[in-house]
Amino acid sequence: MSSQTSTFSKSILSHRMQSASSSAIRDLLRHSKIPNMISLAGGIPAPDLIDTEGLEAATYRAIESAPNNVYQYGLTEGEMFLRKEVAARIITQGICVKPDNILITTGSQQALDMVARTFLDEGDNVLVEESTYLAALQVFDIAGANTTAFQVNQQGIDLEQLESLVAMRRIKLMYLVPNFSNPTGRTLSLAERMDLIAFAIRHDILIIEDDPYGDLRYEGEHVASLFEIAEQSFSAKNRVIYISSFSKTLAPGLRLGWCIPPESYFHPLCRAKQSMDLHSSTLSQYIAGCYLQSGRLDNRLKLLKEAYKSRRDALIKAIAEHLPDTLELNVPEGGMFLWGRFSNGLDASLVLEQALNHHVMFVPGKYFYSGTPDLSSIRLSFSTITPALADEAIKRLATAIQQTEQMRP
Repeated sequence: MSSQTSTFSKSILSHRMQSASSSAIRDLLRHSKIPNMISLAGGIPAPDLIDTEGLEAATYRAIESAPNNVYQYGLTEGEMFLRKEVAARIITQGICVKPDNILITTGSQQALDMVARTFLDEGDNVLVEESTYLAALQVFDIAGANTTAFQVNQQGIDLEQLESLVAMRRIKLMYLVPNFSNPTGRTLSLAERMDLIAFAIRHDILIIEDDPYGDLRYEGEHVASLFEIAEQSFSAKNRVIYISSFSKTLAPGLRLGWCIPPESYFHPLCRAKQSMDLHSSTLSQYIAGCYLQSGRLDNRLKLLKEAYKSRRDALIKAIAEHLPDTLELNVPEGGMFLWGRFSNGLDASLVLEQALNHHVMFVPGKYFYSGTPDLSSIRLSFSTITPALADEAIKRLATAIQQTEQMRP
């Protein structure tokens, strides 16, 4: 009977959902609840660094200032109060847009889903970096699109490879995380951004610029956004959709992001959002708007950047001490992630099995690949790890690596 029920249940699922896989990172979260577990897995803001005092004050101001509005239905494109605050903030980053051009979303993840629904048909092709954000791969997969990966390494982007990929198939979208990418932590240089925009214009490809970490730079120089470069240097106003989020800088629980599409695509994206949730939380939008209006975010970002740099450095120091010849690392200038690979070729998934027994966890890098994965790759998140915990985490990881090596045939 149970077998028949299971078969029947699956048969009524859409073909896309029958083949859709769960996020490996979300699945790992259950292990993070185990007592004494040290997590290097989740790419989440540090709970101890969320400005709860400022958010409480913003909540009270929101309720007091607009009690008849904050609990009501809102506009699909977002409350103008928040859109004005976002426009005023991002102009300091070189992105000059009117509030009317900003579309508020329920997290940047919804913006990706809206883009997929608006632009992708079954069988369309999307270019992505190798490696890239797992949840973006999920969105494109459920949309029925094919993802094609191109290499981005320490030597830069292989433009010849890009040209060969385009020669073999029609590419509709290119998805990029240009600042402190999840998972690699890599930042695209100005020259690389110029090359990618020129390439996209040449082949009529729409760029999706996903920038949740751009405010978390604690070393190096700011690099202009793809959105800004396209408009300023190429006069290409229909080439880039810019996406960002409050989840990494303010509070993920607000579930707020935004996107800035070319004007001609604004209403189609808005209609896609209407079909999903009508509008993002009105209360959350007023809280975020009041918080931005308070002027606290700049000081909060300074604190976040100092803390994340300290945590990154502590984790790198622990790796140098306990795994000096075992783990090769890319060191980011911002964001939340270290990306590396086991120099001895160990399978990261096998190491994770042992690591969980020693109450430390990370994400095997294979989940971030569109094509053939490097099984020895690994992503370590340092955002929630205090310097005091970093050393203990790597000691535990070193034990797990040693045990995995001993189990090798």
